[in-house]
Amino acid sequence: MLTLLGALVLATGICNAQRGQLYAGASKSDITPDEASLPKTSQGILDHCFARAIVFTNGITKAAFVTMDAAMSNNRMVAAVNERAAKELGIPEGNILYNWTHTHSGSSVFGDELNERVFQALKEANGRLVPAKVGYGNGVCYLNVKRDLFDPERGTWWEGPDYDGKSDKTVAVIYFESLEGKPIATYFNYAMHAVITGNTDKVSADFPGEAETYVESRYGDDFVACFASGAAGDQNPLYFQQTFDLRDIRIKDYAERGEDISNAMPPGGQGLDRTKPEVQRLLGEQERMIRSYGQILGEEVKYVIMMMRRFETDVTLKCLHKTVTCPARRQLNGGGRAGYEGQYEDAGEATIDLHLTMLDDIPVVGTSGEPYNPIAVELKQKSPYARTMLTTLCQGTFTGYIPDDESYGAQSFEVLGSRFKQGYAQKAIVDGALDLIHEATH
Repeated sequence: MLTLLGALVLATGICNAQRGQLYAGASKSDITPDEASLPKTSQGILDHCFARAIVFTNGITKAAFVTMDAAMSNNRMVAAVNERAAKELGIPEGNILYNWTHTHSGSSVFGDELNERVFQALKEANGRLVPAKVGYGNGVCYLNVKRDLFDPERGTWWEGPDYDGKSDKTVAVIYFESLEGKPIATYFNYAMHAVITGNTDKVSADFPGEAETYVESRYGDDFVACFASGAAGDQNPLYFQQTFDLRDIRIKDYAERGEDISNAMPPGGQGLDRTKPEVQRLLGEQERMIRSYGQILGEEVKYVIMMMRRFETDVTLKCLHKTVTCPARRQLNGGGRAGYEGQYEDAGEATIDLHLTMLDDIPVVGTSGEPYNPIAVELKQKSPYARTMLTTLCQGTFTGYIPDDESYGAQSFEVLGSRFKQGYAQKAIVDGALDLIHEATH
C-alpha cells in the first residue's frame, strides 16, 4: 500500500509531464499472401492475417501501437516503416511499439509490399484521429497453463499442462473511444502461445486473430482490436490435446521409415497422411478450437470494456527505449527437444531491447524476447503503477526464450535453448523497465 508521501511523489511525477487533449485513430491492413505464393507444403489459407495500428497523441507527443498477426519479428520492416512514419506522419522514430502475436501458423507478404501495407495501416489510423478518451481495466481468462512439465510416464521433462505451475490469468485492456462515446480501438494483453493451428499447415492468425476479429465485430467496421502477447514463454493453451495426438501420429509415421523424432519437433508439412479419418478429425478440431478460444478471450475483453468507469481525456504521453545486456551462454550439445543435461560455454553478452509507452498512468513495456510468465508478474508487482503490462516479441528484434531464474532447473526446450545465463536476464528486464518508468514520470 502506498503511503501518502509516496502517492504525492507519484502524482508529482505525473503532473510534471505536459498534459494535453487525447486524440486517437485506428486502422488495419490485410497482410495475407496470395494463395499461389504459398509453399508446396501449405494447405492453403484458414483465416487472414492483419497489421493493426492505433495512433494517439496529446498534441505534444505522438505515438502508436502496431500489432502484427505473424510469427516472428522483422527489424527491416520496423526500420522502413519508422522512417516513413517520422517523415510523413510526424511519429518520431522510437515512438511506435510493434509487437507480433507469434502465431505459429501465420504468414504475410514480403519486403516492400509488407512495409507498404503496414505503413498504410498507420497512415489511415493517423488520418482518423479524433478527440478521444482512454480507459484501462483488468480481467481474467483461464485458457493458459504453464507448459514445462516433468512427465512421470516418460520419466523426463516434456511439454505438457502443469496445472500447478505459475500462470498469470490476467487480461489487461486499454480502450479508446471518442468524446461522444464512439468506440475506436482496444489494445489487450494476454500470456499464451498462439500454437493451436500449427499442425494444420494453413495460414492462420490462430486464436489471437479470432479474438481480434470477434471483438471488432462487436464495435463496428472501423473498430480495431490489437492482441498483445504477454509473457508467454512458458505458457500454452490449456486445451491442446489435438497437437499432442498429431505429434504422436507423426512420430509413429517417421518411426516406420526408420527415423526417430520422438525427442524433436516434428517438421511441418510432412509426416501426416491427411486421408486418414483420425488425422482429419484432429485437424478439424484444431480449426474449431481457435474459434472457441477467440470467442472466450474476446468475451472477457468486451466485459472489461463494459465495466470501465474511469476515462482520461487530458493525458501525458512519453516513449522511451533502452537496451540492456546480460551474460550469454552457448549450448555445446543437442540431446533433443527436452529431458537432458545441457552443456554450455560462456558467449559474451546478449542484449534485450526494452521499450516504454507511458500513456498517462498506464506503462506499456515492450521487450524483444519471449520471457517467462513470472518475469512479468514481478514487474507488475514492483511497478509503482497498478496498470503496468508487459508485451513481448517487440520492436523487430528476437532474442529467444528468457526463463525466469527459478525455472533454470527444468530440462525443457525453452530453458535448454536459452542463450541467457541464469541469474541475470530477469533482473535486467525488471530493473530496466522500472528505470524507464521512473525516467518517464520524473
